[in-house]
Amino acid sequence: MATSASAALAVNLLDAHSLLATFGVIGIGVVMFAETGLLVGFFLPGDSLLFTAGLLCAGTADKGANLSLPAVLAAAVIGALAGAQCGYLIGRGAGPALLARGRSRKLHEGAARAEELLGKYGHAKAIVLARFVPVVRTVLNPLAGVLNIPARVFTVWQVAGGLLWTVGLVLAGYVLGSSIPNVDTYLLPIVGLIVAISLLPVAIEFLRSRRGGKHQNGTAH
Repeated sequence: MATSASAALAVNLLDAHSLLATFGVIGIGVVMFAETGLLVGFFLPGDSLLFTAGLLCAGTADKGANLSLPAVLAAAVIGALAGAQCGYLIGRGAGPALLARGRSRKLHEGAARAEELLGKYGHAKAIVLARFVPVVRTVLNPLAGVLNIPARVFTVWQVAGGLLWTVGLVLAGYVLGSSIPNVDTYLLPIVGLIVAISLLPVAIEFLRSRRGGKHQNGTAH
């Protein structure tokens, strides 16, 4: 009892391996909920946690400490979808004061980026894209509530984005872990690559919008 309590206290919340080793599948659901639903969870390692969990499901990482793929997928999806919906409801109830109370510079930068996404791409596309951007995926959900985005619109697109993000990253880790022997040796650079790839949808949309803006300016002249 004392040993498990001290292990929980010693967990590194910023390290995916530490979280998984201490809390297992339950930890995945809790982290997904906190990162997407509570402003205090903006620092949690969502991308690397999902990818590392996929590797563990393949049985290739850290001393064969396997996880069940269906259980990991269920925990990730339920945590991420429930968290986003909770964040939206909190934002709708608490209003603008919710974000104003946050003192973190990173949190305020995320809020500005989330508002920019909503203004530039519209509700549907922004809600989906936000899932792939750390901090922004934390802030956009309550911000959507603050801005009174219709509940039906928010729910449909947060579910679509949440499924793409969670299932995509877990399966990416699982496929890679199943295909490459000792892939955990290269875990850090691989996780970095996965995070970079997860940002591609936003980068593509940004380039498209810039090209569209240049084209409109050229036509105006």
